[in-house]
Amino acid sequence: MDVDPRNYEHIAISDNDVHNIVLSYLVHNCFKETVDSFITCTGMNQPADCLEDMEKRKKILHFALEGNALKAIELTEELTHDLLEKNMDLHLDLLSLHFVELVCSRKCTEALEFAQTKLTPFGKLQKYVQKLEDFMALLAYEEPEKSPMFHLLSLEYRQQVVDSLNRAILAHANRPSYAAMERLIQQTTAVKQCLSEELGKDGLPSFSLKDFLKS
Repeated sequence: MDVDPRNYEHIAISDNDVHNIVLSYLVHNCFKETVDSFITCTGMNQPADCLEDMEKRKKILHFALEGNALKAIELTEELTHDLLEKNMDLHLDLLSLHFVELVCSRKCTEALEFAQTKLTPFGKLQKYVQKLEDFMALLAYEEPEKSPMFHLLSLEYRQQVVDSLNRAILAHANRPSYAAMERLIQQTTAVKQCLSEELGKDGLPSFSLKDFLKS
């Protein structure tokens, strides 16, 4: 019989399960030094098959996050071969990071040439046209940071692309594309929202993950 979600407080969770959840999160996000320390402190077995992969992913993600998207693309192709060829959405997003870097550096001529050679081919597919137009519109502003498309220059956009790249590399290697902790939070949120809707008929407030994490 399934356990009533309202009785979750009575479900025992072993330390080993908790350790595996934490380790999954650390490996997923390439926190190698923390992984080493955590394994030493808990006495867990070292996940030998993923340490080398973690180092390679970390280097790729670092380049993408720090403004060297072309190097990230090069290393991604070395590691995964056909990943970007098959995942055009991700490929465009990575190329767009380099375009944005040129725009932010006020290298408009170089940015335009890059767009014409690397981005324009994506325009053959209708689903990319609007996105390409948004990026090209940045060139029309002396201060692109104040343009309606300013979010494309943000760290949040860059981080979003990097997260997608990380998940894609993991999936390509037949590894979970989300850490166990993320999945648990997603499942917890879904269950609590369902319960809130059911109990909300009695006037109870709707579920908020932010408030739940503070409780």
